[in-house]
Amino acid sequence: MGRILMDKPLRPGEGILHHPEGVDLMPADIQLSGMEVSLVNAMSRETILRQYLDTLKGQYSHILIDCQPSLGMLTVNALAAANRVIIPVQAEYLPAKGLEQLLQTVNKVKRQINPKLQIDGILLTMVDNRTNFAKEIAALLRETYGSKIKVFGTEIPHSVRAKEISAEGKSIFAHDPNGKVAEGYKNLTQEVIKLEKQREKSRAGSIR
Repeated sequence: MGRILMDKPLRPGEGILHHPEGVDLMPADIQLSGMEVSLVNAMSRETILRQYLDTLKGQYSHILIDCQPSLGMLTVNALAAANRVIIPVQAEYLPAKGLEQLLQTVNKVKRQINPKLQIDGILLTMVDNRTNFAKEIAALLRETYGSKIKVFGTEIPHSVRAKEISAEGKSIFAHDPNGKVAEGYKNLTQEVIKLEKQREKSRAGSIR
């Protein structure tokens, strides 16, 4: 993104790590915090990430963009570049309260910058089913938004094992393949694939 801002040529594969589990990664580092400031006065500041991702078209079937929990310019760049959004929400009061503001931002980006943007659904994550409070928040989110936005049936449970994966440098599937979090993400993957197939079927029907 910095090279695009400075109008400098991009080096092929720069910053991309090839992971032995079969995915390529571009992890964030501390310099990304300075990018937020750099974007403020940039021309076409909302589409800098999209301009970079356009250079990777054809190299990947899917590109996942993981956003920080804020509504700054980096998140707007991610929404401007994406086709679809999955919104993870912790089953706690404050994250649930911030969901409405995020939805407003998504709708604004869709209207003004990226008309292709769609919300695939809301994902309840870090759910501690041992507490009644988490169950109540989860039920409230489903009741409040379920009629307007898909809330995935899968819930990602809270797990200490999941917190260990950053230090281990492995995915949850390599670190704890039989655990409840790995099972949750497998179920989520199936839900997303099902959505994708329904979308393709709908497109095929409209073409006919």
